[in-house]
Amino acid sequence: MEALKQQVLEANMALPRHGLVTFTWGNVSAIDRQRGCIVIKPSGVAYDVMTADDMVTIDMTGKVIAGKWRPSSDTATHLALYLRYPDIGGVVHTHSTHATAWAQAGLAIPALGTTHADYFFGDIPCTRPLTEREVAQEYELNTGRVIIETLGSSNPLHTPGIVVYQHGPFAWGRDACDAVHNAVVLEEVARMAWIAREINPQLKPIDNYLMDKHFLRKHGPNAYYGQK
Repeated sequence: MEALKQQVLEANMALPRHGLVTFTWGNVSAIDRQRGCIVIKPSGVAYDVMTADDMVTIDMTGKVIAGKWRPSSDTATHLALYLRYPDIGGVVHTHSTHATAWAQAGLAIPALGTTHADYFFGDIPCTRPLTEREVAQEYELNTGRVIIETLGSSNPLHTPGIVVYQHGPFAWGRDACDAVHNAVVLEEVARMAWIAREINPQLKPIDNYLMDKHFLRKHGPNAYYGQK
């Protein structure tokens, strides 16, 4: 557990380093499925003073089992994703500027080029709005539910991120480091899509055959990108 706490600390510290958070606007968690517990950032604690001992450990019901602070206010969203998708090992939430702008606009981030296709198999979806009742009752849990509703039964590692309507981006991966990596890419492709649409408002999505090539050469059964 000490190693997992250190991993989650380092993943959280990577968010401001990559320009994904301002003040305390973000959080990272990771799961130990064998032990049935999650380590997550404490709520509202500044990044520049955090240590591994500040990380909070919860069980799969959300009960705190170790740590001196309250866990992130987004804990129920993280937990919902872990419970629904067993391949997810780490979850990130930020309010990074460009991805959040697409969320506030209520639009999916369109797949326009190969940088996007290297990580996301298709558009990065935007969820539907939460209802007034969903916000008033179990808001964070319902945020997780609307993400799950949007992803459905698709492979979450083929769409390792989403924008929640009028809120911001969530990303995930095989572990906390991978989730942060995907959050960085999500923000970059959000920025690229905005600039590209400004340059050419009539821009069409990436061709399907080019999308397939770039995604599958990294993530397909016969992937050949990188080293074995």
